[in-house]
Amino acid sequence: MPTFAEKAQDLAARTERNSAWRQKECFNLIPSEATPSLLVKMCEIADPCGRYAEHRTMKGEEVYFYQGTDFIRDVEVECQREMAAFFGCSDIELRPISGQMANECIFKGLVRFLNRGRAEGQLSRRIRLVFNNELIYGGHLSAQPMGALFNYVEEDPATGKERIVNLPVRKDNPYKPDPEALGRLLEAHRPELIVFGKSMFLYREPVKYVADIVKDWKDRPVLMFDMAHVLGLYGAFQAPFEEGADLVTGSTHKTFFGTQRGVVAGNIAKGSPLRPLWTEIKGRAFPGSTSNHHLGTLLGLLMAAYEMNAFKAPFQAQVRANAKALAKALRSHGVPVEGDPADGYTETHQVIIRVKAFGPGMEIARRLETNNVLTNYQALPDDATFLESSGIRLGVQEMTRFGMVEKDFDTLAGLMADIIIQGKPAGPAVAEYRKSFLKMGFTLPPAEALPLAARILAASIPDPGYAAAFVENLRRVAGA
Repeated sequence: MPTFAEKAQDLAARTERNSAWRQKECFNLIPSEATPSLLVKMCEIADPCGRYAEHRTMKGEEVYFYQGTDFIRDVEVECQREMAAFFGCSDIELRPISGQMANECIFKGLVRFLNRGRAEGQLSRRIRLVFNNELIYGGHLSAQPMGALFNYVEEDPATGKERIVNLPVRKDNPYKPDPEALGRLLEAHRPELIVFGKSMFLYREPVKYVADIVKDWKDRPVLMFDMAHVLGLYGAFQAPFEEGADLVTGSTHKTFFGTQRGVVAGNIAKGSPLRPLWTEIKGRAFPGSTSNHHLGTLLGLLMAAYEMNAFKAPFQAQVRANAKALAKALRSHGVPVEGDPADGYTETHQVIIRVKAFGPGMEIARRLETNNVLTNYQALPDDATFLESSGIRLGVQEMTRFGMVEKDFDTLAGLMADIIIQGKPAGPAVAEYRKSFLKMGFTLPPAEALPLAARILAASIPDPGYAAAFVENLRRVAGA
């Protein structure tokens, strides 16, 4: 039976190997992931990572239930300001710890809002009807009845299924919405909630089109945009609040620079009939969904928000240019690319390829992985199930941050085409090419970041001798 020390050594060795492989040898093209900067990582492991800071509004004041929370309270308030500046909105709720939880806070809050005026003894009701994107057309799991919408939408007695209407897509391009068909469905069904946003996300959502139609309805629907995948592209790709959305949600670790958390952003004016909904959403964040909301990642998110607000414009422009470059390069190397070639196949960070001619998506994704290219197999609109996926979903956001520009993706696309089409082993060549992209950009340069990271880390180790030995070991490893 191994001792604790032996188990610790083994786990440390395995962690070291995995980190070195993913950070130094692989091209990570998974569209829902990103490596945080060194400063963000250091903030994540600082003292708040083991603390609590439960709080809620009581009689108009924010009441905290733990002592020693002044610092993290100020961090949360400042992060709200930074995120509000990023979105250009009035309200930010940061306590959800994932994008899916952020969505669930809205669904819970909306049910509470819809039942606020019910008579005594009257049974509460669920959301009467929801419009969302269908899963097979890229709709996000968190906006499906099998996901976060579970139990919050009424069932149709005739079918026994939830009362969901899917946003229609174009017949000639199922990745783009069909506004005319959507207009007819809106008038026919009059939903209470419309959820825009996808996980397979190439093109803009018809927010303004819908907002213009419903703005004069007596009881208009809540317009919500799940921007989990494109949060870091807010403004450059689409600006839902400017187009009439009430709420935006997302996870903060895909195209946004942050830690793994969720956010709810609101732009419901004071005095609006919908304004009480924001109060209900806050109440569903705490105590409705969270107790400890992971304060280390909250501190890291503030540092990430600084980075995003500082580098937003150049990062967003490079990401979108790189996605188009990767799509074009893959197509030129013989890999079929989904979307419309007339607009560069994509308007986001994502590229969708069709690999069915070369093998099942799951198998091709594994083949790429064994050759140091990490991707995400994906069911396409004409696939029967996710188990028979004929596509692969790619994202350029992480490698953009590691310095890749348009020309660099042609070499990578050629290596990928060898792996996909010919089944040619290319792992060593891929690992060698990755050596050109190890320095992270869109953050402070190392000369400025390293002293700050060292200060955070040193202060997090209370034993002076242990801290000194740790720093010495760190220097030795770095030197090696």
